[in-house]
Amino acid sequence: MERGELVADDLVLEMVEARISQPDCSEGFVLDGFPRTLVQAEAFDAILRRRCWGCPQVLYFEVDRKQLLRRLTGRRTCSVGGEIYNIYDNPPKIEGRCDNDGGELIQRADDREDVIAERLGVYDAHTRTLVDRYRQLGVSVDINGMAHPAVVGEQVRRVMASIR
Repeated sequence: MERGELVADDLVLEMVEARISQPDCSEGFVLDGFPRTLVQAEAFDAILRRRCWGCPQVLYFEVDRKQLLRRLTGRRTCSVGGEIYNIYDNPPKIEGRCDNDGGELIQRADDREDVIAERLGVYDAHTRTLVDRYRQLGVSVDINGMAHPAVVGEQVRRVMASIR
C-alpha cells in the first residue's frame, strides 16, 4: 500500500466479507475504495447474492487530477486525535500542529507525489473500467467532487436517503 500498489484480491475480499458479516452491517454499509478491480467486483457481487443483498449503490466522485493531487499531497493527519487537515485548503493555525490537541500532523506514506502517481496508474489500469460497469448496471451516481464540501455532502445525503 505504501508504494501505491493494490493489496491482493483474496485478502481484501476476505476482509470485506468478514466485516460486512458483522451485525452492525445487517441494515447496510458503506465501503470506500472497494472494489478496485474487476475480479473484486465480480467476487463482491457473488458475496452480495449469497447474502441476498442485491446490487450495490455506487457513488463516483468526479475530481480532476490536478485537484486530486493537491488534496492528497496536502493532507495531514493528527498523530493524537486523527483530525485531518490540508496544508493548502484547510491548514492548522500553527504549522505542523493540530488545532485541537497540539498533536504532530503527519503525512501518510501513500500521500507522496510519487506514490500517488503509482496509485493513479493502478486506477487507470484496474479500476477505471468499473466506473463504466456500474453505470451500465444502472447502480452508479456521479457526484461532483469539485464542489464545495457542503454541497458534496448534501449530494451524498440525498443519494443515501433515496436507497434506504
